[in-house]
Amino acid sequence: MLSDDQGTVDMGCYGATDLITPNMDRLAARGVRFTQFYVGASICSPSRAALMTGRYPVHAGLATNAYGDRGLPPDQVTMAEVFKAAGYGTALFGKWHLGETPPLSPNAQGFDEFLGFKVGCIDNYSHFFYWHGPNRHDLWHNEQEHWEPGTYFSDIVVREATRFLEENRDRPFFLYLPFNLPHYPMQPERRFVRLYRDIKDPNRRRYAAFLTTLDSRVGEILDMVDALGLAENTIIVYFSDHGHSTEERAFGGGGSAGPYRGHKFTLWEGGIRVPAIISWPGHIPAGEVRNQPVMSIDLLPTLAHYCGVRLPDREIDGVDISRVVESPEAPWPHQVMHWAQGKRWAVREGKWKLVFDGGLFLADLESDPSESRNLIDQFPEVAKRLKRLHETWISQYTGGQK
Repeated sequence: MLSDDQGTVDMGCYGATDLITPNMDRLAARGVRFTQFYVGASICSPSRAALMTGRYPVHAGLATNAYGDRGLPPDQVTMAEVFKAAGYGTALFGKWHLGETPPLSPNAQGFDEFLGFKVGCIDNYSHFFYWHGPNRHDLWHNEQEHWEPGTYFSDIVVREATRFLEENRDRPFFLYLPFNLPHYPMQPERRFVRLYRDIKDPNRRRYAAFLTTLDSRVGEILDMVDALGLAENTIIVYFSDHGHSTEERAFGGGGSAGPYRGHKFTLWEGGIRVPAIISWPGHIPAGEVRNQPVMSIDLLPTLAHYCGVRLPDREIDGVDISRVVESPEAPWPHQVMHWAQGKRWAVREGKWKLVFDGGLFLADLESDPSESRNLIDQFPEVAKRLKRLHETWISQYTGGQK
């Protein structure tokens, strides 16, 4: 399950005392919660490309948002294709945002079933795309346009997901549920709006109601898994595609990165460090927390390990983090982590993180996780080393061009 534009600390179990998220918290209580879980990008499509392929976005061939005939290249191997090749039933219900044309569609990328939308956002009731250009309907069942005007989109996701679970309860399955909440348009259910009438900030109030709307859908999925007796034979992963939005369409914000700097679109911690949980009752620890830095690109090799599924015969940037899941003492799985997004880039090595966002900024994340002090003048050699690491890494994909 993937949320959309959820803030770094926006969950009860992450310390958000003003939010009501009992189902996300329930999932954390029966699994492992990560405090340093990083996504591949702070915008939608590259983050999803990293998840699907186990590769950094530039390695996956999609370093910017998909639109029209720009999307995840067909020669990339997705998580769905990996599990389908192993005999799993595969389905996606929700937001794709990895390409609109048939060669780039979910059905062409390993999913047996798809019901959802292909672009970045839709109205939750009409299912029209209003971002720019002519307004257009964007709800699809496989390759056919699908009309359900007036049906709340996340209810469609839950309905299809519970049907799929019931129909596939006796066979292996891979189910991907990329929800479109709390991404704008901000359209929470009214029953949850009333819960937050005492919050003074209207943006936080609106966002909170939307997040609790999502939490209720998470609960419906968990309830169905439990009702079918599948909990101990089903691995559930939940995380956000990146940090919270501060865009005008989101009323300037409402989500929270807590102590961390930044938000969606940035490569500061608040843009790429997200809430994340993995649960597998009876097989991995429950109610525990891991502080080692891990990445969304690690999920493909980790899930393949747990399920005994063969990885594709190609380079994967992610690594199996099952040892981290098992033990808080496990070594860090990555010596270096990279991000590249438009003109921005970042690299992390141990406690050090170098960000380029119009200028270079060096942070010591151990002593300054909020990235408030630029240490580049005190540690110029560290900055030079990290900059070289970035240049060597990115040159693999740019032919040496900046």
